[in-house]
Amino acid sequence: MFVRPEEDTRTDGGFRGERATLVGYLRDQRLTLELKCAGLDAEALARRSVEPSDLSLLGLVRHLAGVEQKWFRGVMAGQAIRRHYRTPDAPDGEFTGAVADPAVVAEAWAVWRAEVAFAERLVAEAPDLDVEGAVDGERIALREVLVHMIEEYARHNGHADFLRERIDGRVGQ
Repeated sequence: MFVRPEEDTRTDGGFRGERATLVGYLRDQRLTLELKCAGLDAEALARRSVEPSDLSLLGLVRHLAGVEQKWFRGVMAGQAIRRHYRTPDAPDGEFTGAVADPAVVAEAWAVWRAEVAFAERLVAEAPDLDVEGAVDGERIALREVLVHMIEEYARHNGHADFLRERIDGRVGQ
């Protein structure tokens, strides 16, 4: 097992109501990302999957920080944002800049945690899940953003399972 059941901070469902369900499953997906990265040093976190891919656990943390930023700050809060790790010259900077440097790792986790905290506050303060933001000129409800985020984490946590197994043989649960 990746983690003993009594040490697993994720839930097994049992949420009541739409908001609690969406928030609960998103929280569990975020916890899964942290779990997949737990106990690894900078070198392991930055280890690439297979050539020519730039995919790494550290790259996923940086990517998901940007996804949180885009959907909650940009789309739902309407803030003008400059994307973390991406520039016109480095559109895949979240992955290509994921290098084996403890300072890069610490900064990635700090940015990801700050974006998650912002998102959690925004959702908690929203009067309901019908609150809308705008993406590409189209209106989108908070509930759809939450579902999208669950999907985004679930997909990338699947990648994280394979990356972690390649690093030290630990497999997901």
